[in-house]
Amino acid sequence: MNATHPAPGSQASLREANRARVLGVVRQHGPLTQVEIAAASGLSAATVSNMVRELDQAGMVGLSRSIRNGRRAVLVSLASGGGLLAGVAFGERDVRVAIANQSSEILAQQLMPLQADHVADDGMERAAQLLADLAETVSSGVEDIAGIGFGLPAPVDSVSGEAGSDAVLPGWRGVNVAEAMAGYLRAPVALDNTANLAALGELRNGALRGVQHGCYLKFSYGVGAGIVLGGEVFRGSAGTAGEIGHVTIDENGPICRCGNRGCLDTFVGSRALINSLAASHGPLRLKDIVTRALAGDLGCRRVIEDAGRRVGVAVAGLVNLLNPEVIVVGGLMAEAGDLILDPLREALDRCAIPSAAATVELRRAELGDDADIIGAIHLASVLSHTQATKSLSTTS
Repeated sequence: MNATHPAPGSQASLREANRARVLGVVRQHGPLTQVEIAAASGLSAATVSNMVRELDQAGMVGLSRSIRNGRRAVLVSLASGGGLLAGVAFGERDVRVAIANQSSEILAQQLMPLQADHVADDGMERAAQLLADLAETVSSGVEDIAGIGFGLPAPVDSVSGEAGSDAVLPGWRGVNVAEAMAGYLRAPVALDNTANLAALGELRNGALRGVQHGCYLKFSYGVGAGIVLGGEVFRGSAGTAGEIGHVTIDENGPICRCGNRGCLDTFVGSRALINSLAASHGPLRLKDIVTRALAGDLGCRRVIEDAGRRVGVAVAGLVNLLNPEVIVVGGLMAEAGDLILDPLREALDRCAIPSAAATVELRRAELGDDADIIGAIHLASVLSHTQATKSLSTTS
């Protein structure tokens, strides 16, 4: 039997799964007593005790004395050592990177603008350099990075490890991103779509905390969705779930960059909004439209309200299919506040099944621009501890 990959159903495989479950519970809920871990994980108290002892000996968790319900207790938390976590989140025109400790506390972060048509090699090289610089600011080096969460604003094919659409992010065509980025920094990399990462960030630290079935709607230069089912981000069979921006709403509509006609993005993406105001307002940026709308510009307000209604129609379909508890709206367009949320809600109520519409709550995101980078750090944490658990299994 290969010790690195225990046979399914074997004692070694079961121990590995139980260790991963204990780590997952502590990662999600923070420091807990062993009794609380047992309740949250469904494992027996004896199993939890054994797993905590092994993880403590391996340096993967820390034990500290505290008071719980007026009684002395020992809290189990993720170890503060074990290397750094790194997050990389590409936007349409920028890249944000962050360095965190093993408790997912961000120690330093930086944002760098990028050309809209940048290629993968340039983007990854810049991200790697930024991470190296940030590591130095916390008195470390890139060799201390134990895991990297990496996000792209495009469909991500979890099978091939590449951007799942040549047209949406052409500069990244044919690149196995996780493998290539791992080559730059000699650390394991987990790749995901930035809407999924933002959903993960809001799920762990923001407006989706405690939600079992929900959705994060990233409404910026385009529209994407991160779906939460059963308290976890749902990515689908190949990683491309949540591409609401490429739902067809008019089969005779404009040609989309994905090759289809009438996708939601062709009506509410930044290019469509900017072009609709070109004759009356001249050249604008998407942020200019939001700023002017909030200042009372009637044309900009109308464009944003129309976009909100169109997105609301698409979201109504999602509500009918998934019946979520909460939909969180984030991204640059969310900064328009009620100007975007009111028409979105109105369209959702009009088009969704009444019982489903009545039970879904619409919220603004809590984490703002940091949602996807926080999600990337959490993804890096999962990757880091998975790798450590596998290493531990080889010595068991």
